[in-house]
Amino acid sequence: MAISQALLDDLQERRQNILDSGNAAKIEARRKKGLMSARDRLDNLFEPGTLLEFHMHAQHSCHNFGMQNKQLPADGVVTGTGLVAGRPVASFSQDFTVAGGSLGRIHAQKICEIMDYAAQSGMPVVSFNDSGGARIQEGVESLSGYGQVFFKNVLLSGVVPQIAVIAGPCAGGAAYSPALTDFLIMVKDSANMFICGPDVIHAATGEKCTMAEVGSAAAHASISGNIHFVAENDAHAIALVRKLLAFLPSNNIMDPPHNLGMPVSLELDPGMNELVPEDPKAPMDVLPIIRRLVDDGDFFEVQMDWAKNLVVGFARIQGIIVGIIANQPKVKAGTLDIDASDKGARFIRFCNIFNIPLVTLVDVPGFLPGVQQERGGIIRHGAKLLFSYGAATVPKITVILRKAYGGAYLAMCSRDMGADFVYAWPTAEIAVMGAEGAVRILYKKEIDENPARRDELIKEYREKFASPYQAASMAMITDVIEPAQTRPIVAMALRNTLSKRETRPPKKHGNIPL
Repeated sequence: MAISQALLDDLQERRQNILDSGNAAKIEARRKKGLMSARDRLDNLFEPGTLLEFHMHAQHSCHNFGMQNKQLPADGVVTGTGLVAGRPVASFSQDFTVAGGSLGRIHAQKICEIMDYAAQSGMPVVSFNDSGGARIQEGVESLSGYGQVFFKNVLLSGVVPQIAVIAGPCAGGAAYSPALTDFLIMVKDSANMFICGPDVIHAATGEKCTMAEVGSAAAHASISGNIHFVAENDAHAIALVRKLLAFLPSNNIMDPPHNLGMPVSLELDPGMNELVPEDPKAPMDVLPIIRRLVDDGDFFEVQMDWAKNLVVGFARIQGIIVGIIANQPKVKAGTLDIDASDKGARFIRFCNIFNIPLVTLVDVPGFLPGVQQERGGIIRHGAKLLFSYGAATVPKITVILRKAYGGAYLAMCSRDMGADFVYAWPTAEIAVMGAEGAVRILYKKEIDENPARRDELIKEYREKFASPYQAASMAMITDVIEPAQTRPIVAMALRNTLSKRETRPPKKHGNIPL
């Protein structure tokens, strides 16, 4: 006996009511403003027809505070899995057209269940955050729901990659779920994120501020460092998600999607030699060096607007996916400060979790001096960088381009901090401090008596105590190489270390100096 047409019509009507979310007019109004709906975002993230939705018909059963008989389609959040470039990905997308995307018990339960499924199946999680916050009508249940989501974020951390898109309001406690993920992408004009908004700040402290100062993408990208990428709009945010996923494995027991079939080319790159200034004191932009080192000049920089004295990001070197960490001499002379240390440490730890080899490019005169840095805890923050490199067991390749002085030399993955290969250009200087400072201390009396000897002593110090050949003679570096050799040598070093296995003392985890 065939199923009745009445049942089929009822099913279709129920599904359509859910697909219309808050209502079709609200969705159309958003689209006219250039904003995607919750379902639009998933449709654009996943390959057509691959969305497998979870709990489409689930919604709240709250009857408090005027919520009686009020329908909340899908309880304001769409959850499910789909394919991105042929790989399964889990996602949830909050629906601002349904009760402002507010989080209640069922809303939270749906998010937690899709995260559990992602962990069990070993797939990344992408979240689209667009919510007015806790559903006040559900009282403490909504707070409980947030706690459950936060707990799942922590359980998934280090198991599967988590990417959060801030696509609309993300206020108060709602900001902490994205903050617990690996990468945050924020849409420039339509999103904001804060714990306390301008009104609350003014009421509590008397301070006057604007939303742009405390909650905008620009503020989080360049000042607080809370987010990793700024998107122009929803479509751009999704493109960033897709590009980021292309560098990552699906989980922590898989390797990144390397192209091991790509043959290693040993061809030299003479153009690399031309990027080195003749004057060792002249600022050198590290980005052109990175682009010549990586395949097709494709470098996906992370947190490009924050702590610009350190550059981090993903790339491929002759088919091998790598995380790159590089000093940027154009900013603060490439010194390491509090923010740069935090930025580098966090990125290194992510790469180590997900089996991504590390390539470090060094041109660092030291840690940034100053009262503000000392009182701000540069010792503790700098120790994070040391800890992260020391704890990392993935392949670690270091290239010393020019300066590598003092503790910053160690903090940028020296041989002593576990680097598998350390190469140096002939322009490298490896020493406790720069030649000028060392000579000033060591030969003060002699220079006072004969100032003309200063330049001669500096040259002598560089040759005897700071030369890369001196370091090579003590097996502190693997080899001194011509800049033109960098790409083929790093590529070979990466191929030779992909099978690396390292056993550490058994423990729950180390106690990183937070």
